[in-house]
Amino acid sequence: MNCEVCQLKELEVEHFEIREVLRCILHTIVFHRALGLVRPKDIDLELFEITYVQCGDVELEKKIEEKIDQFISWVEKHPNKKSQICLSFYETKNKHPSWFNKTERLFWEHWYVNLHVTQHTKAHSGKSHHSKPMVVLGETVSEERGVRKEALEASLHEVLFQIIKFVNEKKDHVPPINEDIICFPCEITIPRKFL
Repeated sequence: MNCEVCQLKELEVEHFEIREVLRCILHTIVFHRALGLVRPKDIDLELFEITYVQCGDVELEKKIEEKIDQFISWVEKHPNKKSQICLSFYETKNKHPSWFNKTERLFWEHWYVNLHVTQHTKAHSGKSHHSKPMVVLGETVSEERGVRKEALEASLHEVLFQIIKFVNEKKDHVPPINEDIICFPCEITIPRKFL
């Protein structure tokens, strides 16, 4: 079976932005690979001027939240690292119909969400090692944060368009629908060690 891979553009985020960014990306991917009857639910991001759609499946939302929590825990243990979360779609097949009912997962799509979680420094004390007051040229800290936020919002838009383009262009590898399911089975994997 042909397994397609989509490497999404890397996003530079601060710790407090991880949850919203991952929710937006993961739910957008799942929504665009949803099957059958979904109950679309528009979600407005609090940090950015972006709205995305969830499938309205409580179990799926819970699964995504659990994996985001695990990812955030990993990030806290490995600060200032580039990291990846992978959303994979698969179908299950009976390996050898027998007494043990062994099934295998046949993966047909992997989505790699690439994040670089940074810790931006707070405002300086304003003194150099010579104990003379430093003149900060250019933008203030709040202006710098605003510019960074606008850049991240633009990059997040790019990632959402990257997702839409991929699902519209890559369809031949999607397996036929054979059950009454809302979404193909999927798994979300987070880093296990340093990347």
